[in-house]
Amino acid sequence: GVLEYHPHSETLDDIADLANLKAWLHKRRKVFLDRDRASDLGLPTPKGILLLGVQGCGKSLCAKAVAQAWTLPLLKLDTSNLYNRFMGESERNLKKAMRIAEAMAPVVLWIDEIEKAFASSSGSESDGGVSKRMLGTFLSWLQERDKPIFVIATANDIQSLPPELIRKGRFDEIFFVDLPSKEARMEILRVHIAKRKQDANSFDLKRLADAGEGFSGAELEQAVVSALYTTFEDDRPLSTETLLAEIAMTRPLSQTMSEKIDELRAWAKGRAVPAQ
Repeated sequence: GVLEYHPHSETLDDIADLANLKAWLHKRRKVFLDRDRASDLGLPTPKGILLLGVQGCGKSLCAKAVAQAWTLPLLKLDTSNLYNRFMGESERNLKKAMRIAEAMAPVVLWIDEIEKAFASSSGSESDGGVSKRMLGTFLSWLQERDKPIFVIATANDIQSLPPELIRKGRFDEIFFVDLPSKEARMEILRVHIAKRKQDANSFDLKRLADAGEGFSGAELEQAVVSALYTTFEDDRPLSTETLLAEIAMTRPLSQTMSEKIDELRAWAKGRAVPAQ
């Protein structure tokens, strides 16, 4: 119940923009998959990346797309099920999950919202030190594992993570995924409109992207879905005007949580590599 096989069909082409991240992954794909030749050249096997960014901007989608692009199984570590009320069971759960991942290598290991698993390790001892022991076990494994396991961890709240986890050497790189640009919003809308069996070329994507300034990819997708519910109810085709109406009724996270997003951007500036 801690580690699960996660089916995936998404590709890197399904992700709008994130050119820097895609280029970084492309350079390391062959090294990871052809480890014998890379070892002869003294190239270490890529360890993984930490994706920090605004919620709904495609961090989880990246994990699925990397597994698809590298033709590897995707394992998801469910951090909510790691902790157990019995003494020693939490640590045992983590070690068991890591052993299974090593037995299945080569794999992509996806740890979603990693701050929820190890955030309390930098705080009080209210859990009897379990979080600190868990963090120590995980850090040792990250540093010393010799199996081909590419770890993709995502985080929304970097301030909650202990500094030991984000220092160089634990992950190959830390990428910051910001809200999509206008061009990326146009591509996101194109993808989600086409996915719903609509002709994306018949929509004014530029106008829709302008209206969706400050929207995340997930919020743009929901605007398309909501508009389809409206047109289905009224028995009429989806149109640019219907989509504009749905976008106008939505208050994106960049408005409701603007202070937190500004803090996140301020932390990432100079500390993380822009994924775009």
